[in-house]
Amino acid sequence: MAERRLAPDTPTLRERWSGFAFNPAWDAKAKAAVARYPAGRQRSAVMALLDYAQRQVGEETNTQGWLPIPVMEYVARYLDMPVIRVVEVATFYFMYNLVPVGKFHVQVCGTTPCMLRGSDDLFTACAKRGMEIGHTTDDGLWTLTEVECMGNCASAPMVQINDDNFEDLTAERLDAVLDALAAGKQPKAGTQEPGRHTVEPAGALSTLQAMATENHDYRGEW
Repeated sequence: MAERRLAPDTPTLRERWSGFAFNPAWDAKAKAAVARYPAGRQRSAVMALLDYAQRQVGEETNTQGWLPIPVMEYVARYLDMPVIRVVEVATFYFMYNLVPVGKFHVQVCGTTPCMLRGSDDLFTACAKRGMEIGHTTDDGLWTLTEVECMGNCASAPMVQINDDNFEDLTAERLDAVLDALAAGKQPKAGTQEPGRHTVEPAGALSTLQAMATENHDYRGEW
């Protein structure tokens, strides 16, 4: 499952990250997030700021990013809140990485619908590339995590890689996605089933037929 322990707070970690601060671009986003809340409620922006901090760490390390303890301490100071409250948020939500990850964080769903539709084959495809659950490959390219349901049961099995979902996968289709990412390309996100638009039936539609090719707005027809 996803790693939820904090990385050890070592002198090396402190040396690298104790000077962390938002760069101008992320600071502007942080200030905008804080401004969404009434005076005295700035702590409500903690989830957004943790996400921004993780993404800046990712930019600096050419990875998907993670949250070292000194970075969480910076977010706590930014929002004038106890560090433990920030850590509680970061450790509760799986969107935050608590240990270093690779350039591509491959999160394979192993819950029942995906398992019944072949997620074991996806883990095998990952293993053939040297991926091991809970670890990052030696080249720093891939981190493999097994996760619980991410809500794409109608197009199982699915994998989330960084910010994109890839659905209706087979081992061969996942290989094609991973090959494209390794080559610096951006594969099509969403369903990988030819001719399928979202999660409409793989066969012919009996209702909402206009949704097969676009997100058609039916409200004017009702």
